[in-house]
Amino acid sequence: MEIKTKRLVLKPLGVQYLNSVFQYASDFDTTKFMVYLPSETIEETLDFLQKAEKEWQKEKPAFYEFAILFDKKHIGAVSLYLDDSRTEGEFGWIIDKAYWNQGITTEAAKALFDFAVNHLHIKHFIAHCDAENTGSYRVMEKLGMKRTAINEGRKNRSSDENRREYQYELIIG
Repeated sequence: MEIKTKRLVLKPLGVQYLNSVFQYASDFDTTKFMVYLPSETIEETLDFLQKAEKEWQKEKPAFYEFAILFDKKHIGAVSLYLDDSRTEGEFGWIIDKAYWNQGITTEAAKALFDFAVNHLHIKHFIAHCDAENTGSYRVMEKLGMKRTAINEGRKNRSSDENRREYQYELIIG
């Protein structure tokens, strides 16, 4: 499966991207606002990629992890995790910091949104981010999502402090 946009190709994320995923997933600047990152070892990254590959083999995956390719180079990932009823999807994304502020994450997220609506028939979308992650919540806003909650007690992996989290949602129809 491939999803193509003007500048990007989204492909199923798997072990063939191990080194490039580990590069951005272990970088503090790229992951400082994330709950489950940074990756501490390449083995941890490999385990995640093997799970993503296994999920892609299912008839109805519970989550979709796509590699973002820009000029044929793997630079990040965009994901959609479905609830048990398969009517709600939660977005996630990460992109190598060398590619920030170029609209790439928004372009990839919009492509995944279109896939989710047109092929998975998802009507309710949700996303979360650290309240200081301006880039991430701006992507949510560009997708048409609205802030619906401000939560306390977020724990990012790179910090011991309690953080504030924004929740965004979009309901279609």
